[in-house]
Amino acid sequence: MSQIDQRGRRRANKLAIDNVVAPMESAMAEKDLLAFNLLGSSKSVGTQSTTQEYRSGEAIFEQGDKADALYYIKDGNAKLTVVSKSGKKAVIALLRCGDFFGEGCLTGESVRSSTAKAIRHSTITKVKRQAIVRILRQEPAFAKLFIAHLLFRIGRVEEDLVDQVCSSSEKRLARILLLLSDYGLEAQPELALPKVDQETLAEMVGTTRSRVSYFMNRFREMGFIDYNGSLHVNKALHTFLLDD
Repeated sequence: MSQIDQRGRRRANKLAIDNVVAPMESAMAEKDLLAFNLLGSSKSVGTQSTTQEYRSGEAIFEQGDKADALYYIKDGNAKLTVVSKSGKKAVIALLRCGDFFGEGCLTGESVRSSTAKAIRHSTITKVKRQAIVRILRQEPAFAKLFIAHLLFRIGRVEEDLVDQVCSSSEKRLARILLLLSDYGLEAQPELALPKVDQETLAEMVGTTRSRVSYFMNRFREMGFIDYNGSLHVNKALHTFLLDD
């Protein structure tokens, strides 16, 4: 392996690790919660927001839909996917409790460039674009927190890109399992994973379902995960991600 490839893998692993370490994620989660609380208490929102329950696999919005609202995950997980004209599908973001998404409505984007789907039972709040624009103009505290969220999301997109390009499928799966389990945001030594099927995991990793099945069995044999009615992620998986 060339020195450039080795540096790329080390950078990918470092970014993957940074994305599941507690301090940064916890601080951002607290800021997002504060921003959401400010949003909920704002008089500018009025009747411009609705909260809805989504089943696993249910679409929140589809690629090509009108972009007229911002969303916030109160509980659960979701993914953003895009489909090319040739039919090729890619997962571009994995979202979890506390994340805002659908920000494209604020940039003049008239239609959705991706599809958002819940990947477990989720509670999601939708706020119409007009209300968000008013709040950003009238309430500096919310605007400051929301900008911090956007900057954090940009950083996460960079990490996801480097991970996709430089990390092996096995490492990408390990990182996704840690993110889904909210590793670093919980105190439990073993973290229960939301019910996500292997087909969905394969789409997130960018590999086949059979490869995901192989890696999952290997992780279980190595003590990284446990199956006891539900899937649990052990701290050893984080250690594995640290290794080159």
